[in-house]
Amino acid sequence: MTSVSNPRIPTIDLGPWLEGDPEARAAIARTVDEALQTAGFLLVTGHGVDPVLRARIREAARAFFTLPADVKQPYAVKVGGRGWLGPGAEANGYSEGTETPPDLKESLSFATHEPFDDPVVNAEWYAPNVYPAEVPELRELCEEYLARMAELEKELLSLLGDALGLEPDFFSRHMDHPTYGFNINWYPGTEVVGEPAPGQFRIGPHTDFGTVTILDRQVGKGGLQVYTDPADGGVGWEDAPYDPDAFTINIGDLMARWTGDRWRSGRHRVLPPPADAPAEELMSLVYFGECTPGTLVESVPAPVGRVAYAPVDSHVYLRGKLDSISVD
Repeated sequence: MTSVSNPRIPTIDLGPWLEGDPEARAAIARTVDEALQTAGFLLVTGHGVDPVLRARIREAARAFFTLPADVKQPYAVKVGGRGWLGPGAEANGYSEGTETPPDLKESLSFATHEPFDDPVVNAEWYAPNVYPAEVPELRELCEEYLARMAELEKELLSLLGDALGLEPDFFSRHMDHPTYGFNINWYPGTEVVGEPAPGQFRIGPHTDFGTVTILDRQVGKGGLQVYTDPADGGVGWEDAPYDPDAFTINIGDLMARWTGDRWRSGRHRVLPPPADAPAEELMSLVYFGECTPGTLVESVPAPVGRVAYAPVDSHVYLRGKLDSISVD
């Protein structure tokens, strides 16, 4: 499927930004600022991440997801853990205060592989990643992918700082040792998850919690939708634009707070398996950018910022949000 244009969610070619042309960089920064004020989403091409790597991760992950439940069970964790999030473990709609049924997905969840100096931080935020022994190739693939995501995130954060007229390291200096998250989300068809209950989604409506999310998605009828507020000229829920060469980028709650709500935390959902294609299967690779533990997120002042939020500890905020979507 070719790319779908959407004036609220533009596609940005990072090539000119990476090449350092001042005029091109200024134009890109303006486009990014405008996009993040509306939907909180954009697409980026020219990122240089090999599509073969992404395909191999999906292949290895699918080999795990399609194993019998009793083989997967030893890897089971709760939200925020490192391992397998099985059916019914998570309901993202809870973060908005909506009592939705559990999300129709399974996930493999990983995070930072480097321990912290502080034992208290280690106890809460660091645990070794657990890679399934049944698919030994997955570890090397994920570690290569995460190295590329770290590079891309650094460039995106510099771009975001520039888009606000701030120092290039305004955001990135707070992310020298982040507790980034990485989820491989599997959305099987109804032969695996059953018929969706009323109000049940593959992922319920929510905003992400951290700074920048880098999503490698697949297109489908039961795929990603983005919300723009009709009161501000938006259209409500609409299918997210898709380009097979692009990553979908959105900002999360902490970045929105940091910008004093100049930028929107992109609200989104993933539709349930479609009635006319119930066997549709999708898989997403989702990198969640986060700060170094203990970062104090303070709203940038006017005229850049529009709301002066009280300063918040990044990881106090994140812990509350992660706990809120856990299904007990």
